[in-house]
Formats: sequence, structure tokens, C-alpha cells
Amino acid sequence: MNASDVGWFFLRCLATGLLCLCFCACHDRDASRSERVLDVSVLEMLPQRVSLSAELSARVSAFRKAEVRPQVGGILLRQLFKEGSLVCEGQSLYKIDPATYEAAVESARAEVARGEARLHATRLTRERRRALLKANAVSKQAFEDADAEYLQAKADLDVSKAALKASQIQLRYTDVLAPITGRIGKSTVTQGALVTANQAEPLAVIQQLDPIYVDMTRSILPMLQLRERYASGRLKRPYSEAAHVRLLLENHKPYPLVGEMQFADITVDESTGMVLLRAVFPNPDGMLLPGMYVRAIVEEGIEENALLVPQLAVRRNAKGGASVFVLALDGTVEERTVETTARVGSEWLVSKGLNAGEKVVIQGMQHLRHGMKVKPRITTRTNG
Repeated sequence: MNASDVGWFFLRCLATGLLCLCFCACHDRDASRSERVLDVSVLEMLPQRVSLSAELSARVSAFRKAEVRPQVGGILLRQLFKEGSLVCEGQSLYKIDPATYEAAVESARAEVARGEARLHATRLTRERRRALLKANAVSKQAFEDADAEYLQAKADLDVSKAALKASQIQLRYTDVLAPITGRIGKSTVTQGALVTANQAEPLAVIQQLDPIYVDMTRSILPMLQLRERYASGRLKRPYSEAAHVRLLLENHKPYPLVGEMQFADITVDESTGMVLLRAVFPNPDGMLLPGMYVRAIVEEGIEENALLVPQLAVRRNAKGGASVFVLALDGTVEERTVETTARVGSEWLVSKGLNAGEKVVIQGMQHLRHGMKVKPRITTRTNG
């Protein structure tokens, strides 16, 4: 073996030794990693009584709304209200020129007087012929003609009275009255404008704001789940009557008064799968206005044995599924799939996958894997 071969042999032996050292180091590193014990914080799952609610988007709408329109045509003489003020049912709002309608009433009244005179004359004629008929001084046909004229005059008088009543109603309609009590908005016409009966554009709009409606929308799926939980007895209704509703205004401040759920619509919107819910609120100060956007917090019920897990302890996969790490008896952790029902503050309500008394890892999960050994540190739940 020459010197060159000896050199190559020495280099091969050196390379082989270095590879063996690297393999041993990697093996030791993997072994130490698998045997590493992580410090984690765990929370024991203790059943507790929880009041559940749902926060929904909502809009305010008037309790009653009436569009004021004229029922007769004419020139507008006066506006008798202040825009934005409170008006009462039956209060005069506008005055339409009544001259034409007053003349119609006088004409109808004259027709009634004429009909009464004709009725009186035909009555006298009928009575005279009745007496002559008994004495066989006139024919029966003559009496029947007189009786028919009397009945015709009586019917004509009834028609004239009805026409008088109709003209009087038309005259009353020249005084445009408020149909409901509420706040009236701006007037769309001014003095001197020509208005027509039952025109398309209202003269003004009146809205009753106390009480007031709050309309919410909610998906049908959580409503079906809620019904199932009521039926199973897991969730109890908070009140025997209507559920209470609270509001958050657009400035994120709570509305001071509590409302009551009034009804849920019986129709599901085909395009969105949403159902309309309506609550009624007292509104004595007029703080709530129609069209205002609010957040409605609807009380759903009370769960007596709820298991709550901090949101940071729940992991989500790509499909939205939830899982937590549960401490096993041998000191390892088990990744377990759970089902979350609702959010309660900063925690999730778990309906499936956990049992009372089990311990869930809530801190130290960054490098945690299923089956790893851990060093648990018990954490006490803090209220509020």
C-alpha cells in the first residue's frame, strides 16, 4: 500500500467516525426531547350555574306609524302643528279651504227640505184617497198610485239625507286630523299648496315612540338547538313569561331600561335562513329612535351544571372543530375533541367531550403534543 492509499484510508475512517458521532448526538437529542416534561397550568372542570344569553344585531322601529294624507282636495290654508312635536289623536293638523264643501252641504240640506215637503204632500194625498176609497168615491187604482208616490217620496228623502251626510263628512275632512298619538315629522307641503284626495305623498308622518319596537334577526339553527336544550331539561327558561332583552347602543353604552320579547316570526327568510324576532321597550325619554342600530342581548335560560373552558385553552382546526388537552391519570395529556355551544364572557360552554372533575390544560400548550408527559400546576378559577 503506497502513501496515497494510506491517506485515503485515513480520511474514510475519519469521515465514518464523524458520521457516527453525529448520529449518536441526534439520537440523544431526540431522546431528550421525547423525555422532556413540560410545565403546564391545568383547570379542573367544576359544574356551575350559568345564565346564558345571545347578542344579536337589531334595529329600532316605531310602535305605530301613520302617514297623514288628505281625504279631500283643495288649497291648504293653514298648518296647525309644530314639526317634531308631540301630537294627540284627533288633533287638527291642516286646514283645507272648505268653501266648496260648505256650499255642497247647503245644497244637500236644501234637497232634504225639498224631499220632506214632497213627502208631506204625498202623505196627505194618500190619506185623502184612503178615506175616499172607503166611501167608494175613488178607485182602488187611484189609491195605489197615491201610495206609490208616497213611498217614492220617502225613498227620495232618504237619498237626500244620505247625500247631506256625505257632504258633511267631506266638509269635516277639510280639517285634517291626527290618526294616532305620537311624534310628527316634517311637513311635505306648505300653506297655499294644492292637495288631492288620497295622494301618493303623505303630508306628514306620525310615529308612536313609547313604547317602541326592536327588531332582531337570528339564524334558525341556534334556535332549533335552543329548543332541543329546553326539551332535554339542560337549559331552563329564566322567566315563566316573556324573556327579558337588554340593549347596547351605538356608543357601546347600555340602554337603562329592560324590554320583553314579544314574538318570533313564523317564516324563515329563504335567502338568509334568518328569523325575525321582535321585542318591545319602554322609551319615555325618546332615547330610542326608529332606524337606530343597536345590539340586543336576549336572555336564553339558565344551565345548572355548565362546564366552562377558557377560550385560550380551545384549539380550532381548519374545519372549525374544537379540541382541548386533558390531563390523564398517568401524567400525560390527551388531545380531545369537544363541542362548544355558547360563549360566556371569555369562556366557552362545552356541551360534549368533557366530564366534571377532569383537568384541562389552559397554559403552556405551545409545544404540547398528544401523549406527552407534563408537570401540572393546578389553577383556581377566578370569578369576574
